[in-house]
Amino acid sequence: MSYLVPSEFVTKMVDAGESKVHMSTRDTLIRGFMAGAILALAAVFAVTVAVESGSFLLGAVLFPVGFCMLYLMGFDLLTGVFMLTPLALLDRRPGVTPQGILRNWGLVFVGNFAGALTVAAMMAFVFTYGFNTDPGAVGEKIAGVGEARTLGYADYGLAGWLTIFIRGMLCNWMVSMGVVGAMISTHVSGKVIAMWMPIMLFFFMGFEHSVVNMFLFPSAMMMGGGFSVMDYLLWNEIPTVLGNLVGGLAFTGLTLYTTHVRTAPKRAAVRPVTP
Repeated sequence: MSYLVPSEFVTKMVDAGESKVHMSTRDTLIRGFMAGAILALAAVFAVTVAVESGSFLLGAVLFPVGFCMLYLMGFDLLTGVFMLTPLALLDRRPGVTPQGILRNWGLVFVGNFAGALTVAAMMAFVFTYGFNTDPGAVGEKIAGVGEARTLGYADYGLAGWLTIFIRGMLCNWMVSMGVVGAMISTHVSGKVIAMWMPIMLFFFMGFEHSVVNMFLFPSAMMMGGGFSVMDYLLWNEIPTVLGNLVGGLAFTGLTLYTTHVRTAPKRAAVRPVTP
């Protein structure tokens, strides 16, 4: 499991950010769609495992399988590009502009949402046999999560909104560590191990991931969740996206970049004064 030192993999992070800014619209949308769809399948898999086994920990242990698959295939999550693309701007890579970064974020958001929504509709159809029966234990759990993570936050007003924001920050601190984990080894096994650890942590701790939520909440509404589209946007998706942006960039991207690429001057050696 060959390991790259930080100065090497942080340079790969900047290279990846530059590449994503210059990627074509078609490729960005396709990669975003597939990432959203695969992560949505992983989410419903983890919820199914948790419900049927009675162990949320087991669901969290298995959830990272989706994240590993999508990054090994080279697909893109909004949470990842939030962290990677600004580094290319800070590094003054040719052609990288704030407008190009915002374009990338917008396209990845649309792709992720379309992929997650597609899987949400497919799974809601499956759980309800074409919307003809109750959704069953797993579907009811997803609907309950949707209500708890919208109306449950709304009950606390501004404090609830800030709670979602902070959970979003903590989430993308861990998720972006998983993105970096895919770059620290040249072997598949090393990449998977490095990605698995922080993703398992974020899922078990109940932090808020904007792309996972693009599946959970539309799916919950399709299966009878008692909240509205505006509840979802105002009391989850918007603060989660903002928290994901701040957390991934501040806690992972900037800390690694500033200390391994734009390093501070080394301290001069102090020689002892001889009498």
